[in-house]
Amino acid sequence: MNVGFIGLGQMGAGMAANLLAAGHQVTVYNRTPQKAEPLLAQGAQAAASVAAACRGDAVFTMLADDPAVEAVALGPDGITAHLPAGAVHVSCSTISVALSRRLAAAHAAARQRYVSAPVFGRPDAAAARRLIIVVAGEPAAVAAVTPLLDAIGQRTIVISADPPAANLVKLSGNFLIAAVMESLGEAIALVAKGGVDRHQYVELLTSTLFAAPVYKTYGGILAEGRFSPPGFPAPMGAKDIRLALAAAEELRVPMPLASLLRDRLLALLAQGGDQLDWSAIGALPAKDAGLPGI
Repeated sequence: MNVGFIGLGQMGAGMAANLLAAGHQVTVYNRTPQKAEPLLAQGAQAAASVAAACRGDAVFTMLADDPAVEAVALGPDGITAHLPAGAVHVSCSTISVALSRRLAAAHAAARQRYVSAPVFGRPDAAAARRLIIVVAGEPAAVAAVTPLLDAIGQRTIVISADPPAANLVKLSGNFLIAAVMESLGEAIALVAKGGVDRHQYVELLTSTLFAAPVYKTYGGILAEGRFSPPGFPAPMGAKDIRLALAAAEELRVPMPLASLLRDRLLALLAQGGDQLDWSAIGALPAKDAGLPGI
């Protein structure tokens, strides 16, 4: 297929490379053109503008936040202004439910199709085609881009015909990941102050009671204190928890733990954690306990 890809950060670069490896024609655009160079060496075509990346069967966006997606998709020179009728915008960014709703309406008005496809996985998973993709959209549109989704992830899970549903699921998942990091951090601080080796403790947990990937990944990061360079920067994590709380407020769902996590991430940022991985919130309990922290 002929595909555009907009947003070549740590996640997007790996995803675009996998589309190329699967034999698709990929045109890439990034505000910083130098980030496209490795992909050009692999056979991608460079787009000088968002419009130039919107001339194929589909265009992917993998961008940082609502303002970035809104500018690229809904601006006067954006995707809705240039994507051909019937073509599909596949949004993989973690954005608000409200913006996803607006995107769906704008594409429908332009006779384009919109699929929400946020992903679970860190940059190494994106590069290795191990992403879990949560998908929502009109069934024919989803079917049209399924070969593309298969090229970037290990599993695609379609949950709804209503695109915002995928964004709600993604935000709920990131809330749960943050809760794991906070609870792991508190438990590790407790046993470490009692003289237990934190690496041994994490190995015990992740090989018995908590053998899930999220515990293995973040337990290892917390035990090693490996927060830089960030796979997912702390400001982005704080953004996602804010979006989860906004969705909860709209639906009138109390989420007291999410409010706590928002404050923990705010504390991390207040202490200079902007350049750290969001998992560094799991080091705050050790610092609070008088142990070596971040």
